[in-house]
Amino acid sequence: MNASSSTMSTNLQPHAIALLRLSLGVMALAHGLTKVFVFTLPGTVAYFESMGLPSVIAYLTILGEVGGGLALILGIYTRWISLAMIPLLLGATSVHLGNGWAFTNAGGGWEFPAFWTVALLVQAGLGGGSFTLNRRIS
Repeated sequence: MNASSSTMSTNLQPHAIALLRLSLGVMALAHGLTKVFVFTLPGTVAYFESMGLPSVIAYLTILGEVGGGLALILGIYTRWISLAMIPLLLGATSVHLGNGWAFTNAGGGWEFPAFWTVALLVQAGLGGGSFTLNRRIS
């Protein structure tokens, strides 16, 4: 690798990290808002209760997805938010385990939430990248 390609890689790396962060944030926000506006709060709570989970878990999941998604989009405490969201995705992975690997299976498989979990772990390791609200708290 020559000096110019090394410089280009170094210059692009913060932007690549930000792209991952923004993608994770938009996905989390979309999933949280879907629970609110499409499935509705009562519908989401009923679904969680149908799995034997207390209703408070539904509210905490929505809060984690919406709040975590917004924090990732803004680049606020990226490492900590990414780590805090991992239990949500491990829970989603466990819910889909019985449906098989492919997310296109009936009920959705576990490949997407498992990948999302790994992506959050990678984000936690990388930090916020560029385009954060405040570099000191990203």
